[in-house]
Amino acid sequence: MTSLPIDAALPALLKALHDRNEAVLQAPPGAGKTTRVPLALLDQPWLAGQTIVMLEPRRLAARAAAERMAKELGEAVGETVGYRIRLESRVGPRTRIEVVTEGILARRLQDDPSLDGVGLIIFDEFHLRNLDADLALALALNGRELFRDDSPLKVLVMSATLDGERISALLDDAPIVSSEGRMYPVDVVWGKSTQPGEYVEPRVVSTCIEVIEEQEGSVLVFLPGQAEIRRVHRDLEDWLGRQPPDHASRILLCPLYGELSLSEQRTAIEPAPSGKRKVVLATNLAETSITIEGVRIVIDSGLERVPRFDPRSSMTRLATQRISKASATQRAGRAGRLEPGVCYRLWSEAQHEQLASFSTPEIQQADLAALALHLARWGVTPDQLHWLDAPPTAAFSQASDLLCRLGALDANGLLTAHGQAMAQLPAHPRIAHLLIRGHELGLSQHACDLAALLGERDIQRGGGADVHSRMAMLAGPRVHRDAQR
Repeated sequence: MTSLPIDAALPALLKALHDRNEAVLQAPPGAGKTTRVPLALLDQPWLAGQTIVMLEPRRLAARAAAERMAKELGEAVGETVGYRIRLESRVGPRTRIEVVTEGILARRLQDDPSLDGVGLIIFDEFHLRNLDADLALALALNGRELFRDDSPLKVLVMSATLDGERISALLDDAPIVSSEGRMYPVDVVWGKSTQPGEYVEPRVVSTCIEVIEEQEGSVLVFLPGQAEIRRVHRDLEDWLGRQPPDHASRILLCPLYGELSLSEQRTAIEPAPSGKRKVVLATNLAETSITIEGVRIVIDSGLERVPRFDPRSSMTRLATQRISKASATQRAGRAGRLEPGVCYRLWSEAQHEQLASFSTPEIQQADLAALALHLARWGVTPDQLHWLDAPPTAAFSQASDLLCRLGALDANGLLTAHGQAMAQLPAHPRIAHLLIRGHELGLSQHACDLAALLGERDIQRGGGADVHSRMAMLAGPRVHRDAQR
């Protein structure tokens, strides 16, 4: 088994979890914590044959972690190590380590608050501070207080950049174990100051061209979203089309974002074929957990796109904002995982000093309707749980009011039968309400079509706000099939 930096910290971690039911592990990118820690804990006496559940925020990272651990054991995925992600599950009767994504863990806790048969939950990449991770941690801590007196559920929180002291305080002053990691030197090249509203794509494209012509190795480019990725991809394709064929053929342009299929995402992270180099155009999906083979150059736009709830419209919109210093550190570290590298930051050093130290937790700016429904099903209010950052009172009150209007809560704030049915569906409460009411009215197919249109990317770009035309597009193939019967 290949030696990893995290190995040096494993004895201290094993002791911490032997002595306590909680621990915090701080390890920088590339230390190997995601794949090495679960395997090291698998045969500990206190686990007593129970399983380990590891929360991995992103689907690609969850699948990659399970595959890597299975490979270390010389097994196929689904034997000792498996995973559960959206629309895909690879677990078997002998599975002892399950890597799951966030929504799946929260629902598993709802179905079995005691998590019978689970000895340890690992919260990986907790510094991302996703809403579902905060919720799952709060429910796990409450569930073990209520149901696990005889066989305590152990909790391990792993992070690369988060303030470990705050997590430790939440976990009853849990011991903090740190790993120095192994980072090759990364030279930082600063850009010019950026202006509000400035399009980032021209700077990215010109920097990519400069890097391709002057540097060796594959390139990882961080962009805020799919639209920017498509535009940079198009401009680089145009530039490559004007280059000598033998030069252009060595460059592979690979997009990487959440809505791509898993096979497309894996193409972006796998090593480039011999004699070629990759330019991976990614969102912050590539910021943590996964290693993109061959990358020694990072180009960072310094921007990210995050969901932000607007209390005036009661709707969530995507907002583009500057990243935090912690995120910038994470991104730069991708250039130094395998060899010395270079990070081009497309903002000035003076602007860097103005960045927030850490990203704002999603719970402080997100739509809390789904969280309110989860807590109602659990039978608690926010003040009855332990949070790193509690849900804002005003936002939670607004979310509860929405659930009352949807018929999910009664006048006393208790879950109704309709609310229970909504909570069973892995969808936003508004969508769940739509699906259930549509079924009751005998309009299940129309409700499903409308839910798909509201929940997924627009299938008719530039088509205005006409829902009828989009419904007709979805119904077209189905109507044609029905007419042929």
